[in-house]
Amino acid sequence: MNRKGTLIATICIGLVVSAGNSAVAYDTVTLNALKKSVAEWNSWRLASPAANIDLYKAVLEDADLSEANLGGALLVRSDLSGSKLNRANLKGANLMMAFIKKADMKGTDLSGACLIKANMKGSFMKEAIFRGANLQGANLRWVMLEEADMEDANLANTVLFEANLENANLKGANLKDAVFLDQALLERAVLSNNTILPSGDRATLRWSLLHNAKFVREPERSPLTYTTPVFTPSEKKESHGSLTAPSSVISGTKSNEQPALVIEDVESWNTMRKTKKDLDVTMKEEKLDDSSLKGVNLQGATLSGSSFKSASLDEANLAGANLSKVNFHKADMKGAHLQGANLQGANLDRAFLKDADLSNTNLSNAVLFGTILTGANLQNANLENASLFEADLEEANLGGANLKGANITDANFNNASLSPLTTLPSGKPATAEWATLNRAKFIIIKK
Repeated sequence: MNRKGTLIATICIGLVVSAGNSAVAYDTVTLNALKKSVAEWNSWRLASPAANIDLYKAVLEDADLSEANLGGALLVRSDLSGSKLNRANLKGANLMMAFIKKADMKGTDLSGACLIKANMKGSFMKEAIFRGANLQGANLRWVMLEEADMEDANLANTVLFEANLENANLKGANLKDAVFLDQALLERAVLSNNTILPSGDRATLRWSLLHNAKFVREPERSPLTYTTPVFTPSEKKESHGSLTAPSSVISGTKSNEQPALVIEDVESWNTMRKTKKDLDVTMKEEKLDDSSLKGVNLQGATLSGSSFKSASLDEANLAGANLSKVNFHKADMKGAHLQGANLQGANLDRAFLKDADLSNTNLSNAVLFGTILTGANLQNANLENASLFEADLEEANLGGANLKGANITDANFNNASLSPLTTLPSGKPATAEWATLNRAKFIIIKK
């Protein structure tokens, strides 16, 4: 890796590592201070340049943050849709998987920022600065990027359908495997021999002229190497003092006591469940928002109608549970075990289900808007009439899954696995042709 590539990767990794000390969700004091007054916020940042800015999953929808100093801020999975960020400083900020739809970001400085899989659909980013930024897998559909500086930016696997890149600086940009670039406006955009095209080849004068772009020749250098950061939300628990529940309390099995026992001491709860395997766990219509429940054993539990908004449920065991109409909005559920669960009508809006096991689940009529399902196992899952609008199903296993009537608008099927037993939204069996058109894999298991 060359010096510049090393610097960019170091910035991204550093931001992700520092996130390990943050709360499960955003710091409310920080969020309120930012919303109160941008001028006061900027003064405070000037006086405290080393302060950690934790805005993980913060809701800043429609906020006016023009000229705000958010350099280096942690904004993973934050919602900035419709916000005003004109001329804001987001240098080196971590905006992985952030929602930035229809935002005003004219002249915003995003140099060195991590925007991996960020959704920026329809945003106005004229003259924005993306030098050295990592936008791998980002959704740039209909984004105004006229005169944007994207030199050395990583645009691999981005969606560029009807993006306006007129007069943009794309020298040294990596566009490998970017989709719909032919539908983007490249009038007078500047490319160089260090620009990497979707094919993986270097840009040429001929290619540039065919797309009404400009071409400049630079000293040839190796393509930059970008490191994809792995973000792990904090495991910090809510402060309740000493929470180890006495064994006499844990042995109590009344359903009205169960929510408190689960929240207060997951380890003791799990130990109790090992000894009482036949325990009837019923927590209907309970409010468990923001709870820290990593690895909790709720196998076979009845949780219908309950709310786990923004809860931490990484590696939780929810296999065979009744989760109908449960609210998992923005919940962290990486590697969760949900096989055979009933998720009918559940709200998984923007939940994080990377590598989760959802095999044989009932997800009919579920809301999976913007849900992260990369690497998830959805084999034989029932997704009939589910909303998968803008869901990320990259490398997911959809063998035998039923997608009849599902809304898959703008869903990402890159390298997802389908089989002849997979049912498409049309009600017809999946085909190799459909898989190819959606950049998925079609797998026939030989007996």
